[in-house]
Amino acid sequence: MEKMINVEQTEKIEQNSKSGKLVIISGPAGSGKGTVLKELFNLSKDNEYKYSVSATTRSLREGEVEGVNYYFLSREDFFKKIANGDMLEYVEYSGNYYGTPREPVEKMLRFGYNVILEIEVVGAINIKEKFPQAVMIFLTPPTYAELEKRLRTRGTEAEEVIQKRLAISKKEVNCIDKYDYLVINDTDLQKETAFTVNCLVEADLKTTEEHKINTQKAVNFLKSYFNN
Repeated sequence: MEKMINVEQTEKIEQNSKSGKLVIISGPAGSGKGTVLKELFNLSKDNEYKYSVSATTRSLREGEVEGVNYYFLSREDFFKKIANGDMLEYVEYSGNYYGTPREPVEKMLRFGYNVILEIEVVGAINIKEKFPQAVMIFLTPPTYAELEKRLRTRGTEAEEVIQKRLAISKKEVNCIDKYDYLVINDTDLQKETAFTVNCLVEADLKTTEEHKINTQKAVNFLKSYFNN
């Protein structure tokens, strides 16, 4: 079971006009985040996007590469980074710890890159407190039924795991009012979804107004999401 850990409060980090943008992408398992981000990187000009690599205390698995998939740390080193304020956020999941190292993110921003953080809801909210100018985007299929269909179509997870993911997804989608923008990732439209995300990052006026979240819009979406 996922257990959230409160991170020590640190000062808010201001981004100047020459900095890149911090882009937070959240969404339930099955929302297609990985595929959309792959398309987003294909869209980017001059390699303008960089992906934030998380740190973890779990062991490196076959085929994984240090610094590419994760930064693999001992628990001692992981908690030293927390104590030193070097983690922007972190979480315990299934007995291991995962977190966002602070220094690489700040460095990429200073060099003008748009940095992608693909993280869960509570971590996203914690990050927003430290980076007030971060662009928060919630990505989801059009309906809960479609999400369940996607999870089952994978054919890689036991029923118990699917039910757990669905239960978590309900909590996640009910937090969309905490985000700046809501983007619907329709089936087989990942390229179009990536284009929308790119427009939001570039602050395209028409796109931002269309996808901006407010309380009433969140309520209306949730009614449609669970009733279709």
